[in-house]
Amino acid sequence: MAHLTPIVAPTPEVLELDQGERYVRRGSMDSTNVSILKVDGQNGGSADLVMGYERLAPGRTIAPHRHLLADEIIFVHQGSGIAEVGDLKKSFGTGATIYIPKNVRVSVHNTGSVPLAIAFFFSKPGFDAYLRDTSVPSGQPITPMSGEELAAIRARHRWHVAYEQP
Repeated sequence: MAHLTPIVAPTPEVLELDQGERYVRRGSMDSTNVSILKVDGQNGGSADLVMGYERLAPGRTIAPHRHLLADEIIFVHQGSGIAEVGDLKKSFGTGATIYIPKNVRVSVHNTGSVPLAIAFFFSKPGFDAYLRDTSVPSGQPITPMSGEELAAIRARHRWHVAYEQP
């Protein structure tokens, strides 16, 4: 199995909206597309859960993928779009909940005119390590990622998340 996030001692947390471990995805090259890890092995010390918050700019898409070992729940805090989950393709708006069983294909598209703000929850760790590997801490320069580098990262994390495109 691939690298997992080290676990710290469990610590209760109360985090405001923008608090947590902040990242910008290297593939987006847009510092407004922020991901925040709020609870995982390093943040709060959960051995079982991963929770985060993400903003996607209008027109952005979460590429088709599946999480092989973990169920995922997405709660839409703000915005609208189209979710493709398995054979289901459905529009959603603020307040929607999207449930993705493990090993079911998912893609989310921001079709609205405002950032899509979502909270994501995983039943098992793994995505947190992938997020760290494909991002830079917020405030640091966003370094471009080559196709080869992205393919290597995705191969390293394939035990948890499998994308349709390399």
